[in-house]
Amino acid sequence: MGTAEPPEAAEWQAAPEATQPPPSSQPWLAYRQHFTFFRRQKQQLSRKSMYRALLDSVTADRDSTRFQIINEATKAPLLAEVYGIEGNIFRLKINEETPLKPRYEVPDVLTSKLSTVRLTSCSGDSGSLVLADGKGDLKCHITANPFKVDLVSEEEVVMSINSLGQLYFEHLQIPLKQRATKENEEDASVDTSQENQEDLGLWEEKFGKFVDVKVNGPASIGLDFSLHGFEHLYGIPQHAESHQLKNTGDGDAYRLYNLDVYGYKIHDKMGIYGSVPYLLAHKLGRTLGIFWLNASETLVEINTEPEVKYTLTQTGPAAAKQKVTSRTDVHWMSESGIIDVFLLTGPTPSDVFKQYSRLTGTQALPPLFSLGYHQCRWNYEDEQDVKAVDAGFDEHDIPYDVMWLDIEHTEGKRYFTWDKKRFPNPKRMQELLRSKKRKLVVISDPHIKVDLDYSVYAKAKELGFFVRNHEGGDFEGVCWPGLSSYLDFTNPKVREWYSGLFAFSAYQGSTDILYIWNDMNEPSVFRGPELTMQKNAIHHGNWEHRELHNIYGFYHQMATAEGLIQRSKGKERPFVLTRSFFAGSQKYGAVWTGDNTAEWSYLKISIPMLLTLSVTGISFCGADVGGFIGNPDAELLVRWYQAGAYQPFFRGHATMDTKRREPWLFGEEHTRLIREAIRQRYTLLPYWYSLFYRAHVASEPVMRPLWIEFPDALEAFGVEDEYMLGSALLVHPVTELEATVVDVFLPGSNEVWYDSKTFTRWEGACTVKIPVDLDTIPVFQRGGSVVPIKTTIGKSTGCMTDSPYGLRVALSTKGSAVGEFYLDDGHSFQYVHQKQFLHRKFSFCSGVLINSCADERGRYPSKCVVEQIFILGLKKKPSSVTTHSSGGEDQPVAFVYCAKTSTLSLEKLSLDIGTDWEVHVK
Repeated sequence: MGTAEPPEAAEWQAAPEATQPPPSSQPWLAYRQHFTFFRRQKQQLSRKSMYRALLDSVTADRDSTRFQIINEATKAPLLAEVYGIEGNIFRLKINEETPLKPRYEVPDVLTSKLSTVRLTSCSGDSGSLVLADGKGDLKCHITANPFKVDLVSEEEVVMSINSLGQLYFEHLQIPLKQRATKENEEDASVDTSQENQEDLGLWEEKFGKFVDVKVNGPASIGLDFSLHGFEHLYGIPQHAESHQLKNTGDGDAYRLYNLDVYGYKIHDKMGIYGSVPYLLAHKLGRTLGIFWLNASETLVEINTEPEVKYTLTQTGPAAAKQKVTSRTDVHWMSESGIIDVFLLTGPTPSDVFKQYSRLTGTQALPPLFSLGYHQCRWNYEDEQDVKAVDAGFDEHDIPYDVMWLDIEHTEGKRYFTWDKKRFPNPKRMQELLRSKKRKLVVISDPHIKVDLDYSVYAKAKELGFFVRNHEGGDFEGVCWPGLSSYLDFTNPKVREWYSGLFAFSAYQGSTDILYIWNDMNEPSVFRGPELTMQKNAIHHGNWEHRELHNIYGFYHQMATAEGLIQRSKGKERPFVLTRSFFAGSQKYGAVWTGDNTAEWSYLKISIPMLLTLSVTGISFCGADVGGFIGNPDAELLVRWYQAGAYQPFFRGHATMDTKRREPWLFGEEHTRLIREAIRQRYTLLPYWYSLFYRAHVASEPVMRPLWIEFPDALEAFGVEDEYMLGSALLVHPVTELEATVVDVFLPGSNEVWYDSKTFTRWEGACTVKIPVDLDTIPVFQRGGSVVPIKTTIGKSTGCMTDSPYGLRVALSTKGSAVGEFYLDDGHSFQYVHQKQFLHRKFSFCSGVLINSCADERGRYPSKCVVEQIFILGLKKKPSSVTTHSSGGEDQPVAFVYCAKTSTLSLEKLSLDIGTDWEVHVK
């Protein structure tokens, strides 16, 4: 839920709370012209400022190699540090050698103390230094003058740093008022004329009525990276843009700056709710990653152009043979902080995902219920409304798992409270949901209503736990409750205190089926500059907000997740959805794409937005089904449910001024279609849960662009209207009005694909035209895969715990298939602490389907059986089918074979999911 420009702040302060979303407005568009640190860097770089590495200053220890870099014009020294990190990762840090005061270095994002690899110095000429990892196949070649770093893999330069000379570093300065007029004139690198100071925002910037004073002057940084042979780049969410990053024109850089943007514009590079300063580059034979660890406002320029290379030839008068490839230049610029960049060298997509998760952590394993369907609205009115909606799902035989309550459930937008008239007995309401094994999610935002009679505010104020303004008092801004203060989640003591508010004894009316939604945590400040907090607000440690703006929501979700874990004494997994996020947010829960609109274009853009989140570590992501803003017609709503059912986080949501849109309100036929889409989600829950386990332990994205699974299929690199779920399912949502046919690209020259509805078999490496009706969801199973399913659908995931399983076996061109299955209790940490889990492997080869153990460490009792096996691509009818279990005799099995579709169906089986067995097809 978001906001655009509200009424005057004074009006809001006079009112007890805000009850309506303000009219849409996009003030950040005017800010596009500001970006003063961007203009300063572009202006200075046009003068070709040069840096030189002083290689006679090199020192080294077990962890890093250090040397000075000097600006040839100003003679101001920088300190560079190069680290080798386990897993084929290099880290480059550049900071002032002796800063006036410490510069901000982002804490808490990296998982732990990184395991370093000692870099050895290899032979180089007098003007260079070569550092190699222990194996010697990766090298950093550092050139002194001008300063440049080449990353070399197997004698090929794959990445160059500062080859365009865009290293930029603004040194902290003594405040102007402390300077003696004559002694402390600015150096040659800074023009202090009044006109230029204002134009370039050196000491202060103005945005409307706000003045951003920079006590120590400008402090921006920048650096360029040239990626040789690469033209396909992905990442740096969050933008409502294509999955493949586009070239940027003048002033059209990708912006990373977390903002509350109501009804954001699509196909725009301006930042919205979250920021992950991490991109991937992919070409045939190699994938790379660049992780720019900086939490201040950041801009990224991208430019791809041809690059001519020469290789020696064996014969002829010419000494070399010309070869034209591509080179993509990436220019990172941040308003403050230091240069702290990690180079992930791959070489495969899987390797890069593991390298990034080594730095920032893997996706948390979600509780199983959170993979079901979530029903939300701003707002369900009262307990009777909740009861009626819950009953509506049962009446129409539609499964769902979670009811959501937005801000109106509280007493005047005071979080951790309940409106006594609307929700007089919240525990009774939760017991109703519990009886059907369902859950409740409520909202908890970071702004706290200024009200000394509100215990949360009074205690936080007493403890000094709010962000401060630059004058030293509590920062106050207007948000949903009216005048509010903002908790300083960057302070560990604030996070600890906030976590304690979720204890059952503290949060009256809460139970163990209540989970949390963090919204408005960019942070959103109505009437603030760009609807957010002033950059010179002060946080714990005396850090200005500008230094850490993009990480504020990360800390909010961290504290919330920890609170839910603590209330269960460390036993239960949390579920927390956040709107704002940063690198590493995957460790704490889920994110969504924010305040989208009920239009076909927003349905379509949700796919590349989710793919981009997925490849940057955040697998648990989704978009509001139906569009948050506006009223979808029946066709759009059905298509959105069909898409959402095959995306990781599956929630319907709508703003308060929209028409009600529960799944049964659009006529019987559309109810049937939505029911079927949601039931397909529940059928595939075993597969979804197994995919999230792989994301958790092996860093594999759940929702994957085609280029991940088919890294050598050049034609797949730009595809963004379809995607893989895991390695087995290809999904092509229908995103066009009144579509009757869709063009589906089926990748892989040696692959075979099966239509999940008709079982039609298709060869790979082709585009096929698939007829679609409103009940069609184009989903294809990849030959060579086994997908576990549930054969019986209940009211919720909890009602399906003991229901039987089925296996969909799709044979490859060689007649084989493999798959995995993961199971635990679905809610606790016992899979970690007590190894209470099942991890099974299915394989089909030479007519035998085998269920075997994939991880001997796990033990988990399950009553479930496999009662159905469906084999696709079996070319001839078998003469017999038998089952064999350890210690038992072969048992014949009745079967049905369809020659038209080449499918074999085995029904009424009773094979224990957790023990070894075989099915022989002869």
